[in-house]
Amino acid sequence: MTAAAHASPAGPARAAWVVLAVHASFVVFGTAALVTILAGEFPTVLQTPYTAEIFRLSWKFTGPTLVVLGALAALLHSMPRLGTARALTLCAVATLIALASELAGTNAGLPFGPYHYTEMLGYRINGDVPFPIPISWYYMLYGSLAICGRLLPVRPGARAAWGWALAAGVILTAWDIAQDPAMTAVSPVHWAWDFARLPGWAPAWLTRGFFYGMPLSNWIGWVLTGTIIARVMLALVPASTWRDAIAPSPLPLWLYALNGVMPIALCARHGLWWAAGLGFVAMAVPLALAVRAGAAPSPRRVTGGAAALALTGD
Repeated sequence: MTAAAHASPAGPARAAWVVLAVHASFVVFGTAALVTILAGEFPTVLQTPYTAEIFRLSWKFTGPTLVVLGALAALLHSMPRLGTARALTLCAVATLIALASELAGTNAGLPFGPYHYTEMLGYRINGDVPFPIPISWYYMLYGSLAICGRLLPVRPGARAAWGWALAAGVILTAWDIAQDPAMTAVSPVHWAWDFARLPGWAPAWLTRGFFYGMPLSNWIGWVLTGTIIARVMLALVPASTWRDAIAPSPLPLWLYALNGVMPIALCARHGLWWAAGLGFVAMAVPLALAVRAGAAPSPRRVTGGAAALALTGD
């Protein structure tokens, strides 16, 4: 094999780290702005036509760009490990299932409960779901399954696969503990609950706001949807591959962790202490366990470029 052939898998892997760094800069910039000058009354010194236009454009593009960069980092990271076709398929299938679930949620109130999105997250597909939402499911589940790859044993059979999928769905849902209150209870809201749309027979304990206005049905919907998407992702990429080719790299863990920064910081800034505290613990525990477990697959279990990438930690 030529030197060029040896080097080729590292191209997308290096690019994934660059994209992740830009993604992180958007997280830091957005979080800093939201917890300082945008958290209260807008400073008079910044109330000029020029700054107003800058902040208008920032509101319009920062959130969607942040999410697109996260998805691109995951995609670039997966391409040399899974092959370009399978990596693209994984991204597309996960995104489409997430979109279908979100469209069902915004139109029928299932499985999350009745809600609608505002215009804060960019273009809305079918006038309902902002395009960044379904791709965020993809890359956060990519990180969640990488965590599973460090923590769970690989066993044959559908039951084991569903166990992995459920674990990934729960790890994903940990992100929403702070995310939902930050996006619905802190102005400007990114989505809102429509409890007036609930039928009379809907049980209040399940469908009425109990956690900073969020219903329990939302978390149930997150676990259910996350589990289903993760199970399909595992059908496309088996658990052994997640363990051997994806989990050894720290990038998916960084991607998962970075996306908890903004919602947790927002909740803390606005006094939503239970959301901030529980959200931090829920995300930190699987991350800490995954870091402690480490990942050092035998080169005999991984072949080609994926082995080199796994063993170098890219």
